[in-house]
Amino acid sequence: MKDYLVELIRPIPSPWQARNVVREYLQARILQVLQREGAMLVLAFHGGTALRFLYHIPRYSEDLDFAREREEAPYDFRGYLRAVQRTLSAEGYEISLKVNDRKVVHSAFVRFRGLPYELRLSPHPDEVLAVKVEVDTRPPAGAGLEVTLVRRHVTLRLQHHDKPSLLAGKLHAILQRPYLKGRDVYDLLWFLSDPTWPPPNFVMLNNALRQTGWEGPPVTEANWREVVWQRLDALPWEHVVEDVRPFLEREEDVALLTKENLARVLGMGV
Repeated sequence: MKDYLVELIRPIPSPWQARNVVREYLQARILQVLQREGAMLVLAFHGGTALRFLYHIPRYSEDLDFAREREEAPYDFRGYLRAVQRTLSAEGYEISLKVNDRKVVHSAFVRFRGLPYELRLSPHPDEVLAVKVEVDTRPPAGAGLEVTLVRRHVTLRLQHHDKPSLLAGKLHAILQRPYLKGRDVYDLLWFLSDPTWPPPNFVMLNNALRQTGWEGPPVTEANWREVVWQRLDALPWEHVVEDVRPFLEREEDVALLTKENLARVLGMGV
């Protein structure tokens, strides 16, 4: 399978784009193992990588984010990770795990030591390429769930949050993340540029906001666009653009990420 990875990045002239493609391939392989181990019966995929795999958002993402949505189903975070390590080590990858499962959000870095050097993406033999895996073991109630078959390097059967819940999760990140990422702003522009995307799941969104100490009013169909715009209007826009630029599939898309375009899709009339 390493030979496939070498051939996959051979025609890519940009080293940073090649890194994005390598990481995405490894994400797909990790998802494949999680699926085989039964994790997708208890976990729901969400976040930026879910948008990429399920709906082809034209930006790459670093993390694999999940919510534990089925309390009654068996769940073994460390067991899943050991299966990932065992499977990919057998293919010649040098893998180590850095795991923290002592908090509500279980997290781990699956670290591929020396892979950037081996693929001629780095001059440093010990450089690590990592994929972060996170599971919210007490997610906010109210998410809608779907199951979708997708093919991205491998064929996957993914349980995931539905469209309204994916948008609700993104709005929660925008409203409550202490240091807002440009990637979140880009994702919001992508969501709202599709007129067929359904409204956010307000039950889930308000439950998530309460979990994280939201002090504002309940977010509703009537006010959510104004609430979000108030959060985004004061952002240093150059930081927004520079955060997302390395992850864009097409460099020219950075020109679309303007405050005017965001105001337009939010209906602010600026």
